[in-house]
Amino acid sequence: MVSRRDFLKGASLAGVAATAATVSKVAMAALPEIISVSDADTQAPHMPDTGRPYNPVVTLNGWTLPWRMRNGVKEFHLVAEPVVRELAPGMKAHLWGYNGQSPGPTIEVVEGDRVRIYVTNRLPEHTSMHWHGQRLPNGMDGVTGLTQPGIKPGKTFAYEFVAQRAGTFMYHPHADEMTQMAMGMMGFWVTHPKNPATMAVDRDFVFLINAYDIDPGAYTPRINTMLNFNLWTFNSRVFPGISPMVVNQGDRVRIRVGNLSMTNHPIHIHGHEFMVTGTDGGWVPPSARWPEVTTDIAVGQMRALEFKADAPGDWAFHCHKSHHTMNAMGHDVPTMLGVEQRDLKQQLQGLLPDYMAMGQHGMADMAEMQMPLPDNTLPMMSGQGQFGGVEMGGMFTTVKIRKGIAKHDYRDPGHYQHPAGTVAWEVENDLPPVERPADTDAHGGVEVQVRKPGDHMQH
Repeated sequence: MVSRRDFLKGASLAGVAATAATVSKVAMAALPEIISVSDADTQAPHMPDTGRPYNPVVTLNGWTLPWRMRNGVKEFHLVAEPVVRELAPGMKAHLWGYNGQSPGPTIEVVEGDRVRIYVTNRLPEHTSMHWHGQRLPNGMDGVTGLTQPGIKPGKTFAYEFVAQRAGTFMYHPHADEMTQMAMGMMGFWVTHPKNPATMAVDRDFVFLINAYDIDPGAYTPRINTMLNFNLWTFNSRVFPGISPMVVNQGDRVRIRVGNLSMTNHPIHIHGHEFMVTGTDGGWVPPSARWPEVTTDIAVGQMRALEFKADAPGDWAFHCHKSHHTMNAMGHDVPTMLGVEQRDLKQQLQGLLPDYMAMGQHGMADMAEMQMPLPDNTLPMMSGQGQFGGVEMGGMFTTVKIRKGIAKHDYRDPGHYQHPAGTVAWEVENDLPPVERPADTDAHGGVEVQVRKPGDHMQH
């Protein structure tokens, strides 16, 4: 059991700091202290030190917000503010979030808890807080203009209700949503069952799906974008910046996912099949579950996926939309497959010495190209595995399953050591060498050109 003091002491080493920089101690006396996190590492699960017991979750590249008990009420303090989020090593984004990060910290409570959440606004415009999926009094639902006035800059509102049912929820503003959610304002909420033995698992991961449109070399998202995003993220991180989900072989694993992007995401795991055990409405009865290896998560939905981690290895876990496992892409670049660029390259390098021909044989070689990029820009695909470039970006990570991982150990165990004879191998063959025609006769027959939609509106 980790005490609050121990949590703060340990967390401060990883970038946690209590701060009340712009509010006087007198004004803050009645409020829980403000706790913020400045780095994007995955924090160890926050063991409950007051209130009813539960099995805590692990927030991927995030953390859980501590609370205080006051007259039987569990009190939290969220601070809406501008933040700097590292999307992956080599790129930072200027976002809006909560308590130093985007997404904000996960809130964990127990079914039946009375909770009071203070929301302080340090943004340049008013905001509010909507508790997505909760049953609560109408006046606590956080819709600016409809159920409450906006929280003006510098002001603090309190929301209070009883967490009525166990399940997976989210929080986000319902004020100037187009701006505030596009800037990263969101967070996860888990209400645990009263009985910790109910639906218990060994590892319980949570993260939110979101997306940004940030021009190469820029730091601030384009908030007017509706679908044409170029950075697809788990908890505002992209591969290779997303932590692996580390699991002991034989563990029962739950992964809770909420989608606050602008499109659906078919989430896929390798090497295992899972059951969808939870939705927005609560737990799915066992008789209504069926096995999947991919489940589509629509906008505004939450899903809980569960499986037994019985196969050791480094298993891919990703969105199955191929553009969503890439980082910033030039959407208007023509397809160059099969186009001989030797002469073109020589001519262009006369004008642009750094020009690099690419795409003639596919885009895989881009993962290893040392292409000059603007500052604060990630390559389209990157990340190295033990066999070379992984050729992924965006919504991609791994589930690392090993024997002997201790109960609360989430440290990266490194590359999987494959048993002898279990890795695909090259076969010597006597097939004729690959030959491609030197030129395509576009005038002697029918030429078919396959092009993707030019407006790139089909994510």
